[in-house]
Amino acid sequence: MVCPSCGSRATGQVGPEQFYCWDCCIEWQASPTGSQLFLIGEEGDLIPMEQSEEGG
Repeated sequence: MVCPSCGSRATGQVGPEQFYCWDCCIEWQASPTGSQLFLIGEEGDLIPMEQSEEGG
C-alpha cells in the first residue's frame, strides 16, 4: 500500500481498510471512491484532513 499523502511505502494496516504512514504520520481510510486522510491527535483521536480521489 502506498501513502496517498506522501507516496511512501512505509505503511501498515491498523484496521479493516485503515492504514498508517510511518513517514508522514497520518492515518487514512481506503474506499473504492477515494481515501479520507486523518491527523492523529494528542489523545489518539483522528482529525479529518482532506478528501483524496485517488483509490490506493
